[in-house]
Amino acid sequence: MKRLQNKISESGLVLPVMMAYGLLVWFAAGLLSHNWWPQLVCLALSVYMMVELSNTFSLLRVRSRMTSGTFIALTCTMPFLFGSMSGALVQLFSIASLLFLLSTYQSPQSLGRIFYAFLFQGLASLLWSHQLLFAPLLWLLMATQLQSLTWRGVLASLIGLLAPYWFVSVWFVYQRDFSPLADHFSSLIAFAPLSGTLSTLSLGHYLAFALIACLTVTGIVHFWRNSIDEKIRTRLLYGLFTWMSLVCLLLTALQPQHYDPLMRIALIYSSPLLAHFLALGSSRITNYAFFAILFFTVAVTVVNIVAV
Repeated sequence: MKRLQNKISESGLVLPVMMAYGLLVWFAAGLLSHNWWPQLVCLALSVYMMVELSNTFSLLRVRSRMTSGTFIALTCTMPFLFGSMSGALVQLFSIASLLFLLSTYQSPQSLGRIFYAFLFQGLASLLWSHQLLFAPLLWLLMATQLQSLTWRGVLASLIGLLAPYWFVSVWFVYQRDFSPLADHFSSLIAFAPLSGTLSTLSLGHYLAFALIACLTVTGIVHFWRNSIDEKIRTRLLYGLFTWMSLVCLLLTALQPQHYDPLMRIALIYSSPLLAHFLALGSSRITNYAFFAILFFTVAVTVVNIVAV
């Protein structure tokens, strides 16, 4: 039996409506006065790649744009991040990396795609050095979820990860000053005390984090309770989404000074999980939950727009 949430989720209007909603939020948050057009372009490209992600890997058993629609809605709950160009690029590069990474599923000989996946990770790390710390986790998930890790793959990933640094090092050689590069890598071992960084966050930060964390857990529980209906490949891909989203949320809680990039990356992996719940839940409870989620998402967005 299809309920109202299923009819909405499978509607072809989901993406156009959510794009219009996203633009409205950006203008309400001050797009014109702050001149955030480059960041908006990055978001548009990110949304396009989320559509490709869902279509290419058949993340939902039904024809639905809920993955990209959910991504837009959750992004709009954090308008205080709109002004960060580096954060927008980190998110864009992370999605591009994920597209290449998932395409290596059970294909350990696809060294080129592994190289490009980690090349985008390296590009993101130029803007946020802690992106490099995700490499060991990605290797583990390649071995367990994607079944595509070999020693040659590790070598290809290392070359991709370091390639951006080979190019920027030419500039430092020309300048004869390697101190910026040394500072960049030294920041990897810099961990701020939790008590000090929590005071820098506003109520809006806490509300958005709590909402996204709750929705992520909801999506995880729903998917794994109903995973018997999914193909093995889908289960393995969602296993990767589960671990990455949980790690990002945990790191955000422990090191909130990296709230911007971590929450942006968390959205990439949380959106498919929540979209699965919204599109494929079919009970009376999930139907009520669908509209409750809409209400709280819009409410947090409004609160944070007012705060901005």
